[in-house]
Amino acid sequence: MKIIETDNFGGDYPNEKFVNVPHMNLDQCFELCTLLNKLFSGEQARRVWQTVPDDYKLQPRFEP
Repeated sequence: MKIIETDNFGGDYPNEKFVNVPHMNLDQCFELCTLLNKLFSGEQARRVWQTVPDDYKLQPRFEP
């Protein structure tokens, strides 16, 4: 499992990034995401952290 930083509002171009942390199992990823979201975001935050599978493909940022 991996952790990504992504758009909180489900935009078309979320400009996702992987979070550089050691390999973790699902429970560890979920706990870390919960902590990050609690400390650094709220309902109106632009960015949030989510758990994704190892083979997840990042969604790009907008490029005109």
